[in-house]
Amino acid sequence: MDILKTKADMQAWSAGKKKQGKTISFVPTMGYLHKGHVSLLEIGRPLSDELVLSIFVNPTQFGPNEDLDAYPSNIQNDLDMALKAGVTAVFLPDKNEMYGPGYQTHVSLDRLPQYLCGRSRPVHFGGVATVVTKLFNIVMPDVAVFGKKDFQQLAVIRQMVKDLDFNIRIVGGEIIREEDGLAMSSRNAYLTPEQRASAVCLSRAIGLLKQRVAQGVRSVPDLVREMEAFIHSFDHTRIDYIELCHPHTLEPVETILEETLVALAVQVGKSRLIDNALIEPESN
Repeated sequence: MDILKTKADMQAWSAGKKKQGKTISFVPTMGYLHKGHVSLLEIGRPLSDELVLSIFVNPTQFGPNEDLDAYPSNIQNDLDMALKAGVTAVFLPDKNEMYGPGYQTHVSLDRLPQYLCGRSRPVHFGGVATVVTKLFNIVMPDVAVFGKKDFQQLAVIRQMVKDLDFNIRIVGGEIIREEDGLAMSSRNAYLTPEQRASAVCLSRAIGLLKQRVAQGVRSVPDLVREMEAFIHSFDHTRIDYIELCHPHTLEPVETILEETLVALAVQVGKSRLIDNALIEPESN
């Protein structure tokens, strides 16, 4: 497994593989890998000849008073997990390598970032779009794999790839959960035992929603009120948002008439956790 720390070395590595007629799968991460990340690597491994992992905590997607400085890190463990997963190269740049002196170019989308997490994290998706554009140009993948846990991020990447004519296939990986239903996340490491017990409220609230929809409830305001009351029954929780929206445009809906995305963000202690699911009402 090659470990590459500069853009020039990574580009040279990828260019060399391309000259050999090889294809590249790519999984970009911010490190502190868990089984969710490994599942994305497992998806990417058979899709191409080479499998590249990037580890970079991207500062441009963090706003003021967010957890950039506290974001968990264990590079050696990440490298061990990458090796076991069949990664052939790791791109491991630092901030100065990715954003040198005088950096001034940014990528932004008009509409998708206006919803869900974009409301409370206004700089986030511009930072994501910018760093992923840079990573695509550096790694030059044929396939890139992103997790569906951040549904909005996946939507942003798909739109960006379409709009900017990247010849890259985007693949979404399913949410990987703990045994009690909590979606795996690097930010789960912040949770105290008491907060960890409350963190299951996100997945259980989605389960409650699915149950109520199966019982025939279609009014989004009514469903959201029930989910809010349920989540507030758990200690250490503060709701950022609960939204039901169109799965492609992310525009809010008032009534569940067709496949609908439920997405929520809840602050549990110091951890801002997200989860989502697609809801399909039974046809009459």
